[in-house]
Amino acid sequence: MSVRQLVFVVPGDLGSVTGGYGYDRQMIAGLRAAGRAVDVVALDAGFPWPDAAALAHASQQVAAIRDGAVVVVDGLAFGAMPGLAEQHATRLCWVALVHHPLALEAGLLPQQARALFDSERRALATVRGVIVTSAATARELTAYGVPAERVHAVRPGTDSAPLATGGGAGDGLSLLCVATLIPRKGHAVLIEALRGLQDRAWTLHCVGSATWDADTADALRSTIAEHGLGDRVLLHGEVPTVVLQSMYAEADAVVLPSHFEGYGMALAEALAHGLPVVSTAAGAIPDTVPGDAGVLVPPGDAVALRTALAALLDDPALRARLAAGARAARADLPSWPQAVARFAAVLDSLAIEPGRGAAP
Repeated sequence: MSVRQLVFVVPGDLGSVTGGYGYDRQMIAGLRAAGRAVDVVALDAGFPWPDAAALAHASQQVAAIRDGAVVVVDGLAFGAMPGLAEQHATRLCWVALVHHPLALEAGLLPQQARALFDSERRALATVRGVIVTSAATARELTAYGVPAERVHAVRPGTDSAPLATGGGAGDGLSLLCVATLIPRKGHAVLIEALRGLQDRAWTLHCVGSATWDADTADALRSTIAEHGLGDRVLLHGEVPTVVLQSMYAEADAVVLPSHFEGYGMALAEALAHGLPVVSTAAGAIPDTVPGDAGVLVPPGDAVALRTALAALLDDPALRARLAAGARAARADLPSWPQAVARFAAVLDSLAIEPGRGAAP
């Protein structure tokens, strides 16, 4: 049995250049390409901290969805509107798409994290099922009281890519960090680590939105300037896909010092290009990056990150071993068609499964 009416609810701009929005776009496009009718409902920006106007608009949008629809809601919004989730739980088949729990975002005050945890726990109590992007995120949801049988992991796909050729030459190694400039991605830790490696030859290229969190971006620019790294740490902002692909091709390694990742699509992209990885043992990263393809350090530990980067910069044999591991891992990365097929199968199983929420 396939879903009769499928609705995706997404906060803000679906075209936003982040891993989460990219996942949403791929699933919507893939399901439509497979002949399924998919409606998209756009909520206001501002989630997971919606104001009264954003919640009122969301209420209107949700009320207009036909009874019995299977409604996939991006977790950035779903966990922030438990009242709406509870109100419509008996007429809609709620499916939460949780890229990572809201309370695990870095930079939150303790009371903010608690509020988000309580809000998301209430919302998740209403769902027919939860789709997550990794087994690590599935494990995190045990704290929210979601039964394990309601949680389904659908890993993101990865496009095939040519092997990187590297850019290291007279200017040293080219390091690439692909991540929105937000606290969770750990850019400040990376700059602190690199501050102690100025005697080596390297250039860091950071690709990712600098407008999503303007305060974090401004603080990062100030830190780079204070450490005299302005000519070695380049903030490119968002770039077109073709430009990003050329940057992967010219990189010698990918660095992502995140405090938490629900999957780490940029790391999978690094593996697809056969690039060594330096990252953290946070969230799903150890599941995404095999031990022979990367060096993982504790999140937030600038000294450990500096040591790992120094080893990568100083040891060509280590880089070669990690690159070989990355190339071997390419074969295990799911394609987007495979991910979409898995996503569709989960939705179909939820549509016929008895239990919470209306059946289509």
